[in-house]
Amino acid sequence: MQRDRMDYDVLIVGAGPAGLAAAIRLKQQSPDASVCVLEKGAEVGAHILSGAVMDTSALDALLPDWRARSGVSFTPVSEDRFLVLDEDSGWQLPNWSQPPVLHNPGNAILSLGELCRWLASEAEALGVEIYPGFSAAAAMLDEKQRLLGVITGDMGRDRQGKETASFAPGMAIHAAYTLVAEGTRGSLTRELEAQLDLRKACGHQKYGIGIKEVWRVPASQHQPGLVQHTLGWPLANDTGGGSFVYHYGENLVSIGFVVHLDYANPYLSPFEEFQRFKTHTRIAPMLRGGERLEYGARAISEGGWQSLPQLAFAGGLLLGCAAGMVDVPRIKGIHNALRSGTLAADAVAAALARGERGACLSDYEVALRASATGRELESVRNIKPMLSRFGTLGGTLLAGAELWLGALGVRLPWTLRHRKTDHTATGLAEDHAPIAYPKPDGVLSFDRMSSLALANLSHDHRQPDHLTLKDAAVPLAINLAQYAAPETRYCPAGVYEIVEKGGVPALQINAQNCVHCKTCDIKDPTQNIVWVTPEGGSGPSYRHM
Repeated sequence: MQRDRMDYDVLIVGAGPAGLAAAIRLKQQSPDASVCVLEKGAEVGAHILSGAVMDTSALDALLPDWRARSGVSFTPVSEDRFLVLDEDSGWQLPNWSQPPVLHNPGNAILSLGELCRWLASEAEALGVEIYPGFSAAAAMLDEKQRLLGVITGDMGRDRQGKETASFAPGMAIHAAYTLVAEGTRGSLTRELEAQLDLRKACGHQKYGIGIKEVWRVPASQHQPGLVQHTLGWPLANDTGGGSFVYHYGENLVSIGFVVHLDYANPYLSPFEEFQRFKTHTRIAPMLRGGERLEYGARAISEGGWQSLPQLAFAGGLLLGCAAGMVDVPRIKGIHNALRSGTLAADAVAAALARGERGACLSDYEVALRASATGRELESVRNIKPMLSRFGTLGGTLLAGAELWLGALGVRLPWTLRHRKTDHTATGLAEDHAPIAYPKPDGVLSFDRMSSLALANLSHDHRQPDHLTLKDAAVPLAINLAQYAAPETRYCPAGVYEIVEKGGVPALQINAQNCVHCKTCDIKDPTQNIVWVTPEGGSGPSYRHM
């Protein structure tokens, strides 16, 4: 196919914190370099979702005066609370019992989408070209397996993939270096990991799903700067996860629930667990009388240090959550994404200054692993494996002990490995009991469809489904027969349904509901579902996430 071609010194895939930090740093270091950023969302920030309590250290280093110049609304953390819940009550653990690394004073509560929109304006002011609504559909590799750039997604195909009257082929965007910063479980990252064998020397990546709502609550219930986390109910001890509640802005509350995707019970629904969590006696009084403003979901990389793939390869680098740089016990990754973008830009700028194009910049990986990000991830490397092996109670106690030893300067000499992938952790339906979830009350708890209305979805139903199946027979022959169709429950957007057609069950894929969380691509027990990029601009359009 004949495609238009564009050439740049540097191409960045993804306008999140990692990609935008890289763009800004590149123009600071190499003002004459041509830099392009592709963003699959309709605008910068449209697909950005995070808690978000931000460790400001990396942003302070990149843009020291961001607080004064950005206009981004942020609330300094004023109080930490950590609760353990059972079905009827909860116990607040004293702050002195928490390892120092888990304390949040000095951090900022904000909307990551709002921050990214400002970072994009800073990048553009420096001369960076940013193109929202363009997805990176495929990598371009030469015969030596050097990354040359990407091909953007075609526009104007019908559901069968045929060209319509409005068809426009994707462009071939070439660059000396391509920085992949597309976030957790990115489709381009997955392609490169497979083709270049980037995971040959690391462990399995692990994931969670984070589901979030933004509420505006009565002023009398708002506690600006409060950061609260919980463990326990409604999850069983063998299912990892917990909640976050952050009070910020003008009577805003960011509330969410994370479920680690290595859970076994195929009947579990992360969405329903979140909805009933909000009815708990320690949570409901914060929200009652408030208004739910926005809803969304996103997968979270949780593998940490031992799951980092090869970060540098000929012509390209992996940044931020595309590589998996979330600190699980701190529940933070923004600062590591920003720092990885800065370090990647430094490596690229130095290479361009040397006249090198398309080289493997291994000095980026060395610098990242030796940086504050590398030291942080290495220090908490055993926490996620402990939670997976010993359950919430035992894993939390062991994790707390290791974090306290770390605070005292004691490093344990071993690194626990991740024993299995999240999809292989899914158990057979016959070995688990169905979970009876309460009906939503429409006040604190809601159904999926009313929630999706708050995600501001945009998706042309005439385009090909971007949720593809390797084998169309598997959903019924295996997933339904052996696992009771878990895709109908782990998806937080109601994309997958088992319906009757002609008196027999069939899988119906409602691709227009997709919020791009990537959970199906991760948790499908047969790995038969493959998430590929839809037309650019499709999906949610978050404002406050």
